[in-house]
Amino acid sequence: MRTDELNGELFEALFQGDDDAVVRALRAGAAAEAADEDGQTALYAAASMNRPGMVRLLLAAGADPDRPSDADGGGLPLCGAAVWGRTEVMQALLAAGARPDLEEDPGVRALTWACRQGRAEMVDLLLAAGADPDLPGPGGESPLVTAARRGSPSCVRALLRHGARPTREALAEARGWIGVDVEARLREELSGMDGEGLQTVSRRVEEDGTVTVVVELIREGGLVAGNEQQTGHAAVATLLETALGTRTPADELAERALRCGDPDQDDWTEAVGALQSRADEETFRAAAAWVGTEDPLRQAFAADVLAGLGLPDEDYGADGAPGNPGHAGLPARVVPLLRELAREAGDPEVIRAAVAGLGQQRDPAGVTEILRHAGHTDPEVRFGVAVALHGLLPGDHTEGVDAVIGLTRDKDDGVRDWATTVLADTGADGPAVRQALADRLADAVPDIEAEAARGLAMRQDARAVEALARILADEDPEGYAYSTAEQALEYVTDEGARRRLEATVPRSH
Repeated sequence: MRTDELNGELFEALFQGDDDAVVRALRAGAAAEAADEDGQTALYAAASMNRPGMVRLLLAAGADPDRPSDADGGGLPLCGAAVWGRTEVMQALLAAGARPDLEEDPGVRALTWACRQGRAEMVDLLLAAGADPDLPGPGGESPLVTAARRGSPSCVRALLRHGARPTREALAEARGWIGVDVEARLREELSGMDGEGLQTVSRRVEEDGTVTVVVELIREGGLVAGNEQQTGHAAVATLLETALGTRTPADELAERALRCGDPDQDDWTEAVGALQSRADEETFRAAAAWVGTEDPLRQAFAADVLAGLGLPDEDYGADGAPGNPGHAGLPARVVPLLRELAREAGDPEVIRAAVAGLGQQRDPAGVTEILRHAGHTDPEVRFGVAVALHGLLPGDHTEGVDAVIGLTRDKDDGVRDWATTVLADTGADGPAVRQALADRLADAVPDIEAEAARGLAMRQDARAVEALARILADEDPEGYAYSTAEQALEYVTDEGARRRLEATVPRSH
């Protein structure tokens, strides 16, 4: 069979996703460097289609990881992986020696594409492989500016973590997008495309601590053109201000969070982290003032700030923020504010935030107020109660232990999970505690069953053994339930039972 026919079979196997056929074609003499009639290499095709196994086969057969797919240097496999977020493909290419800073167009590299598309994992892989975090891209624009325009806090964090130099240019880019209607801007950019039957559609996808806005032009159900952008520009600005040593007014940071309005989004959490890291009187007074408003969202933001205010460095967990030096006088004033907020608030989100804050402050004085909300109608509040009590509830607090036992029977999976963990870890023991844990051995959620088994094992209750045996045999060895069961083995004192459990081999993984 001629080489061109073998190469054709290779491409057919690539497009069909048939690894075995790829191996047969290569063994029969197909070229690992084969290209189709358009100049697209087999390696680029495999990379863009996210066929990591085929990428490895081609590389092992001698394909050049840096060979472009056209005469002008475009179509680099590493760039294709970055554009489409092909993690395993990128790992294989880098392991084979692909050069992370190679250009496919003037200034356009894999890092450029990763930042344009907001693919933080790609950014991390490239930088770890030696990509220059400050190497200018098209028009002399740094990767940090590109990531700032995209509105991707995760990409900005990755760049800063790998030594990118924070610049005023990147900060100005991020600030320029704060408050902009991203969807309207994207629609405007596509408005110049005329044509009969064109329809503009948009969607919003929550990802990466932001919302990604996607706007597309459609004709007869087919995509004509599209654009997308993330909305984390306020978080990016806060990150860059922190890196540059710029002290942004507390009220401005609060407005960034409130404009976002979602405590789970990075615009909110980065503002909280920046304020918590200050741990000073000015920040405390600002948060206290927000508590005193009648705006539930502002009160919830205040509670989140107060939750970490004044904690020592080892208790401070804001992602990407500098260590909190702590402030000796703040916790004594923070806890009463949070208790008051939890007691007086009517909005479930404010109660949840205040309860979470009391738990994070680790002050026993907050336990009573946390327990007050154990029977709240909102599962998010009950979930917050369970989380807040972990490591804080003393085993001799009868009322608290009874409340946690009640939460282990909650209809919400998350509440039951955390309540079972709290009960397992508290020093409380006795028939009621053990029975509550034993009841959870029949829970439909494996993680809850594992926590219950661990709690029973800690109390030397024989009912733990068979539950641990089932989990070790049936659950995913990479999963939380399996890991928890493994940890519980240290509490099994019966030597024969422990040896049997240690010898258990997962059945289906």
